[in-house]
Amino acid sequence: MKEYGFALHTTTPELGLAISNFADDSRSDVWKLDRNVSNLMHQYMIDFVKPQTWSDMAFIAVAKGPGGFTGTRIGVVAARTLGQQLNIPVFAVSTMAAFAWENRSDDTFIAVQMPARGGMLFCGIYQVMPDGSGLSTEIPDVVLTPEAWEEKLADLKDNYRLLKADSGLAATVASMLQLAHLDYQQGKLPHWTEALPFYGQHPVNS
Repeated sequence: MKEYGFALHTTTPELGLAISNFADDSRSDVWKLDRNVSNLMHQYMIDFVKPQTWSDMAFIAVAKGPGGFTGTRIGVVAARTLGQQLNIPVFAVSTMAAFAWENRSDDTFIAVQMPARGGMLFCGIYQVMPDGSGLSTEIPDVVLTPEAWEEKLADLKDNYRLLKADSGLAATVASMLQLAHLDYQQGKLPHWTEALPFYGQHPVNS
């Protein structure tokens, strides 16, 4: 019976992997691979999934960005390939949404910012659903100037927590898997072709 979920996070120089049956067997780990992610990721995945096999997987989750262009693309391509080969859903989860869920609070908006090129910021605003079944999105991931971001935050009238997602992102891979599982429990089954990266900025533009 397919009862496990598998997640990979490659938007930074670190590789994050997680696997769980959402009952009594969960594990996750992070490796700093720098520029070797593309060369080493598949072997790390093969070793990490054991003693389970890919046929045990009910769905795949992947960090879709924002983040590094090459790393994000590598992760999304790997997840899409697994989804296609195994004929299972692929959940593309926002890097910042996973960070928000990792650091969630129940009573306020969660505003997340990440550094982008050219002095810009990746920004998103989320809130935990009243029944705890995931995150609602107040402002989807977008690139803003610091000034425009301040205006968005002012609209919340101090009813928010500001999180700066500038390190430790791969360590949120277990939270990313949890978000995907919550959607899976609600009957959402995204086809692998729907898993697309979010770059926010063109890779050659500042």
